[in-house]
Amino acid sequence: MALARGVYSIARTKRRRFLWCAWWTGEPTAHPFRAPDRWGGARTEDEARALAERAAGMSLQLIDAHWAAAFKRQRAGLPPFVTREPRAVETARPPPPVDPHTVLGVAPHAPIEDVKAAFRKQALEHHPDRGGSADAFIALKRAYDAVVGRRRRR
Repeated sequence: MALARGVYSIARTKRRRFLWCAWWTGEPTAHPFRAPDRWGGARTEDEARALAERAAGMSLQLIDAHWAAAFKRQRAGLPPFVTREPRAVETARPPPPVDPHTVLGVAPHAPIEDVKAAFRKQALEHHPDRGGSADAFIALKRAYDAVVGRRRRR
């Protein structure tokens, strides 16, 4: 049974060429996926249309490119259409901010020399090269940079 109209679809390939797919004996269907009656490659969209119409022996109407892309995925051994799962919404809140003075173990108005001494002492304990945790050392370094940065900006 012939269609009243033939259709074709064009999709880009990785090599920047055009894959054309033509259906003239029946419309493409999603479930089950109906492969094209003829397909091929071309260098331009105009060449793809001309080749598709020559293969069908009639004038064809352009349809959405997802049909040719679906055929391309099917030829690669993948399902023709991509089904995406809805993304899970993360409900976890970021941890509350930690006072950098608490991390360093110094008073908020301690002199800069005390801040540096406290950082050096804890850096020896928490440095990964000395058996400490990388996360703990990073938190310590960020706290030190925050305290010293505030003092320099004043």
